[in-house]
Amino acid sequence: MSKSLGIFVTTTDNLSHVIGITKAAKAKGSNVKVFFTWKATNLSKDPAFPGLCEIADDVSICVDSYKKQGFDIEDVPEGLTSKKMATQAQHGIMIEDFDCYLSL
Repeated sequence: MSKSLGIFVTTTDNLSHVIGITKAAKAKGSNVKVFFTWKATNLSKDPAFPGLCEIADDVSICVDSYKKQGFDIEDVPEGLTSKKMATQAQHGIMIEDFDCYLSL
């Protein structure tokens, strides 16, 4: 059974680190889930975001935070589907179900 890593992202400072950690974990065979909330939802408009969505096993964002940051919830970021515009329950899933948890 492979290891799993949940990455909880709350700030706009760490996208390159999230991508690097995701690549490293995937290279070791880990299942990686990334959840963006609060100001970090702004990163969904970064040109590197769709690439992260291709690398990680699961990427989602908090739809309430996305809306509070001024985005239209119908404007689904590239790399995501509308089902990945989620709630904080995604954060809970990482805490409960993943072997390792990282907050950036």
